[in-house]
Amino acid sequence: MKSLLKSLEVLEAVAEMQPVGVSELARRLDLPKTTTQRILQTFATTGWLRPVGGEATRWQIGHRVLHLQVPELQGGQLYVVARKPMQELRDQVNETVHLSILDGLDAMLLIDRVDCTQNVRTFSPIGDRSPIHATAIGMAVMAHLSPNEIDAIIRRGLTRYTENTITDPEALRAELGRVRERGYSLNNCCYRPAVCAIGAAILDSQGRPVGGLCISMPASRNIKHNEKIWGGMVNATARKISVG
Repeated sequence: MKSLLKSLEVLEAVAEMQPVGVSELARRLDLPKTTTQRILQTFATTGWLRPVGGEATRWQIGHRVLHLQVPELQGGQLYVVARKPMQELRDQVNETVHLSILDGLDAMLLIDRVDCTQNVRTFSPIGDRSPIHATAIGMAVMAHLSPNEIDAIIRRGLTRYTENTITDPEALRAELGRVRERGYSLNNCCYRPAVCAIGAAILDSQGRPVGGLCISMPASRNIKHNEKIWGGMVNATARKISVG
């Protein structure tokens, strides 16, 4: 049982810290480096973890994590329906487009990405988890959650990642109201200092968010006058995507 618990701790730590090196992970969990490496390799054989770039020194979540989601979101219906609209949006703006779903009320989970052709572009691995309150996709989805769910996220604490992260509960609620009004969310370096994004929620027939997508770009290309145009485009793309 102790061995199983240690293995699960490794899996959870990689999900939180990815990409993470073996030595850093061993220190975090107070485990021998050899034990940590053995657990990582075991998870790799079953697809739960994978080495970054094929090297066994840094690790990230593997594709099997997606099978833990509800059936219609297992890279299945939402993935299939969203893929073509995401590609069309990418072609229009030539920036990377992300598709994410809620991982409980703890984080957003990236399940698909369509890369742009720019030499300098943003990158997040499939399976990456990001904070709800500090990302464009997260705020777009959060804006359409119930008041009780929003309260639960706020009560858990609003971690500050950059000087632009909204950490005041009332300021966040006000921003969510603006997201609902205009139909898209903005991330101006709120999570990662050099990354900006414009997002929108994907809603089901009951108005419940089943996921979200965003245009992600380096801050150097976050041109202010494109905000309304691209915001309208990402909102229109989200409306094209329906999972019933």
